[in-house]
Amino acid sequence: MDPYIETPELWSDFHVNLGCEMRAQLNQVLQPRYFARLAPGVAYKVIEESLVPVEVPLCVSGVEIQATDSRQPVTVIEILSPLSKQRGHPGQGDYQRKRDDLLCSLVHLIEIDLLRGGEQPPLLDRATTPPASYRVLLSRADHRPRAMLWPIQLPYPLPVLPIPLLEPDPDVPLDLGAAVASVYERAAYAAQIDYRQPPPPPSLSPGEAEWVAQLLREHRSNT
Repeated sequence: MDPYIETPELWSDFHVNLGCEMRAQLNQVLQPRYFARLAPGVAYKVIEESLVPVEVPLCVSGVEIQATDSRQPVTVIEILSPLSKQRGHPGQGDYQRKRDDLLCSLVHLIEIDLLRGGEQPPLLDRATTPPASYRVLLSRADHRPRAMLWPIQLPYPLPVLPIPLLEPDPDVPLDLGAAVASVYERAAYAAQIDYRQPPPPPSLSPGEAEWVAQLLREHRSNT
């Protein structure tokens, strides 16, 4: 991941583009028995720069896999937004209620958290969350409350995720790292980001900061 993508000016665009890219990647391996579609939603950000604070709608997108014949929802992939991780914000409550509904259903849930900041949703078994920059949670409907967890440090590659379907169909792969890389290139984020500035908060650890600085030095030496 590139921590600069977490800047508010880019994140909502990245969020929607990542949902589209995952949908396209999945539809290459799901058909004809299944298909992936965007599951759009709306979050709200409060703008307080004016005399009267106003709420501005932000488009966010997840991905839903359905069975082709029955249109039965099978798997939901949620990409967390800043507001779904902001303590006390209505967006966090809205997402938590949606999450609870999914966890009480027969639908598999994959929760992708590519934001370093904010409050992570609780793990299903109440275990302590390992410290990590990012996190992916896979809750299979037939394994709850147990779940699979990928804690991901900033310098590490993003994983290839197993996407569960209906029995007896096997999982299909979702290459999260390839999806992020494709979005980054096609959306020209490198041209939009001012890498002379520090990354957006929260602050990087000393090790993370050195890793980012080394990448930027290598990039400058090659251009």
